[in-house]
Formats: sequence, C-alpha cells, structure tokens
Amino acid sequence: MRNNRFNNNRKKEEPYRINELIRVPQVRLVGDNVEQGVYTIQEALRKADELGLDLVEISPNADPPVCRITDYQKFLYQQKKKLKEQKAKSVKVVVKEIRFGPQTDDHDFNFKLKHAKSFLEEGSKVKAYVFFKGRSILFKEQGEVLLLRFATELEDYAKVDQLPQLEGKKMIIMLSPKKQPVKAAKPKDKDDPRPEEKQEKKLVKQVSAEAEDQNQE
Repeated sequence: MRNNRFNNNRKKEEPYRINELIRVPQVRLVGDNVEQGVYTIQEALRKADELGLDLVEISPNADPPVCRITDYQKFLYQQKKKLKEQKAKSVKVVVKEIRFGPQTDDHDFNFKLKHAKSFLEEGSKVKAYVFFKGRSILFKEQGEVLLLRFATELEDYAKVDQLPQLEGKKMIIMLSPKKQPVKAAKPKDKDDPRPEEKQEKKLVKQVSAEAEDQNQE
C-alpha cells in the first residue's frame, strides 16, 4: 500500500521495483486509472500519491520503462494467482503401463482392457507391451496380434501413437486419449484483471518492439 512507499529497507528483494526504487527520468504509464502516456518519474509518482496507490514497474526493459499505478500487494496477489492458473492449465503427460504375456487369456485381456479404458478416460497415455521371457520370443507375431486387438478394442477411447514395435524383450504399442478430461468451468472473478492486463501486455510488446527498432537504427 501507499503508506509503505518510503520503506526502502525491505527484508527481502521485491520481484518488481516500486515507487522511489524506480530510478529513471521518465516512464510510460498504463492502466485504467490514468491517462496513458509518457511522464517524468516525478509526475508519475505524484499521480500515484494522489490516488493513494503505488507506482509499479512492470516492464523495465522497455524504453522508457512501463509502469502501472496500482495497489502493490493486490498486484502481487493477482500475479501469483495468474501463475498458479497457468501451472494448473499446463498439461502433465502421465503414461500408464499395461503388461501382457504372449499367451494372455481372454479373462486377463478383458481385465486389463477395462483398466486401459479408465486410464484413457482420465487423460493418461497408455503404454501396453508384451513381455517375452526366454523362448517365448518365438511367439512375437502372436504378441503383435494381441496388441493390435487391444488397440482395436480401444478405438473409441484412444488413437495409436506407435504401432507394435519390438524393443529388446518387449513389443510395445503407445496409445493416447482421443478426448481430454472435461474440467468444470470456474466462475469468472468480477475483479478479474485479465482483459486489462491483455491490453497492457499488447502495449508493452509494442513499446518494446519500437525501442528495439530504434536501437537497431
């Protein structure tokens, strides 16, 4: 908050420079609470002071650096929340293994088929393989037929990434789910800053590109 503006002796280094820690002659202001444009650092600090908020440097490498007038603690919370959401959305590939013998009976086959359907429905990949022990390698063609039958039984649930392929004592087939697991939609936060942040990011990219072109000239 603004009453912490002059506390430069912080116990830990902040991820963003704020207020008097921003030591540049001028900055570009963005946000919905100010008229966007280039201001001297003194003008920018005065505007933040009038609003009882903080001046936060969000793009230090732009020329001039891009700043936003906001509640710093709320800004940090929103950034952490956004990072958490991005991590949650990132797809983590999980591979489940299913092992067969070259002479697997129908009961065992159907039991493992049921497990494979469950794995695929939850969004996991399936690595199914036939393990050949000793002289059973003579039945590799039988193992290939078994894996192709397995893939055919799962054609409504999976697509084949890799056809049966012999690797050492294993013949392997790789399957991926056809559909990703459906997640319940989260209610939109009324204070969601993303539309505003998208606009700011677009402006920051534009400013950075212009600065880079000027440097090249």
